[in-house]
Amino acid sequence: MTNNSMNRRLFLKAGTSTALASGAALMLPARLWALQGQSADTVLLGGKIATLAPHKPFVTALAIKDDRILAIGSDTEMRAHIGNNTHVLDLKGRTVIPGLNDSHLHAVRGGRFYAAELRWDGVPSLEQGLNMIAEQAKRTPKGQWVRVVGGWSEFQFREKRLPTPEELDRAAGDVPVFVSLLYSQGYLNSAGLKALGITSSTKTPDGTRYEQGPDGRLTGRIMAEPYPTLLYQTIGKLPPLSTDEQVISTQHWYRELNRFGLTSAIDAGGGGHSFPDDYQGTAGLASAGAMPIRISYFLFPQRPGKELADFESWTTLYGADSNSASMANGYVLEGGGELLAYKASDYENFLSPRPDFTTSDGWDKDLHAVVRHLVRNRWPFRIHATYDQSANAMLDVFEAVHRAEILSGRAGFTGLRWAFDHGETYTPATIARTKALGGAVAVQARMAYGGEYFLERYGREAASNAPPLRALLNSGMPIGAGTDGTRVASYHPWSSLYWMVSGKTVGGTRIASDENRLSREEALTLYTRGSAYFSGEQEVKGQLVPGQYADLAVLSDDYFSVAEEAIRGIEAVLTITGGRVVYGADEFSALAPALPALKPDWSPVHHYPGYYKA
Repeated sequence: MTNNSMNRRLFLKAGTSTALASGAALMLPARLWALQGQSADTVLLGGKIATLAPHKPFVTALAIKDDRILAIGSDTEMRAHIGNNTHVLDLKGRTVIPGLNDSHLHAVRGGRFYAAELRWDGVPSLEQGLNMIAEQAKRTPKGQWVRVVGGWSEFQFREKRLPTPEELDRAAGDVPVFVSLLYSQGYLNSAGLKALGITSSTKTPDGTRYEQGPDGRLTGRIMAEPYPTLLYQTIGKLPPLSTDEQVISTQHWYRELNRFGLTSAIDAGGGGHSFPDDYQGTAGLASAGAMPIRISYFLFPQRPGKELADFESWTTLYGADSNSASMANGYVLEGGGELLAYKASDYENFLSPRPDFTTSDGWDKDLHAVVRHLVRNRWPFRIHATYDQSANAMLDVFEAVHRAEILSGRAGFTGLRWAFDHGETYTPATIARTKALGGAVAVQARMAYGGEYFLERYGREAASNAPPLRALLNSGMPIGAGTDGTRVASYHPWSSLYWMVSGKTVGGTRIASDENRLSREEALTLYTRGSAYFSGEQEVKGQLVPGQYADLAVLSDDYFSVAEEAIRGIEAVLTITGGRVVYGADEFSALAPALPALKPDWSPVHHYPGYYKA
């Protein structure tokens, strides 16, 4: 039996009571059916459905036909779309939102590694995190590692501190361990140092070091000061999963995203992640028509000094933003970024002073060449810019490219979709320049994880407006919300929504000013309609209105009324992508499609599935 036919039978079973209660609707005369419109594949009744449509913000019911929303309205109105083969679900008052869409998530790379990683996302104490390492070390076979690669903050722990290499030694013994904090520090136990052959004389890239104690011996700490190159390299040296394991890992990873109501993500490429070789897990799902989440991906050059050559090759071989051809399978190549030129990158290490990439020789020429090529080939692009100084230097290059292209009779930036990522310290002047050039900004919850470090380094006033959410929203530019998961921050969307609404970090530290906090509706809009712009899908995604994709999440709690602190605990009990159930829990658990058995047998996910759940 196929997943689709199984879902149909379970839908019918789950909706039996509602269908019987609405028997009168099922027996309407044929001529009245014609007046009422088409029969739906699925009808949801009895809910609190947030459409995000200004003319009708909340309804109680909706109808789905194929992969689109057919109609919205009252229960009575939607019963008119119930036919003999319609699946009917009683929401019993649950809240429904458009499927969440992360504007900046390293989704494809996350799938490659999900089954190999022990996640500390949401873990409430360091003691518990170390116990998890100790337990996983007992299951880890020789030649493999225990790895905790980002997604956590020391301030989420009751102890409010970082682990020590000595604690990692006690927890794991002779099993090698690597733990990374943001892109700021890493921690190796003694077995990890030995496995990698690291000694006190091992050379490191510029702006990085292995910490040594007063006696000259290695402590096990990897320091990014300020560059994360050594952290990238360390992750790259860890043993990979097999191709088969990566494919299954990706399927379980996307189920984890569906667990929180995510139905779309904009993939921002990533370091140590080569196209197309490292994209096979997601590409295979897409070719089989089995994507449970829509991925629009940007390409990140992998060869420093040869970025232009990479993009020249890709623009020749592939069509960017090919939504019309690829929308149906949920996997679309969008363009270039988030990195375009290695010399033009400002890293977000708030434990170190702001790096000034403009001192790098030739950064502007490298960036100019790549951007001009992308603009001429009409490839959308996005670029990482944490600091206002960096964004302004990049804008100088962008404006020069635009002027030259216009003078040559070309379109330049006109009509081209491009964006800055991050923007923690952007000023009104920078926002205005970005808007004038037709840009957009994707903001992420990085301050929810590194906010205390930013506060200590730059002060309360700067932190209160980092990033300037209210000013960006008021600018009228396209703005999208997301996480920057999985290494800098957690992929957990509800922590991001909590951060925007409360102004607090995951450790509970109040960072944002009252003015810079968003309402729940504003935050949700950025996470749905706002993010849809970054894949050029704002006409088909982000609202629950007729004609848009039937991408939605039925929530465990009412996002609009729960206590602010409870926002972080929200999950989906039902997630639907393109009219198809991709996740089910609680009363909808029988609807969840089956997944292949997770591999390898020692995977931490067997025991600690993704984001922490008590």
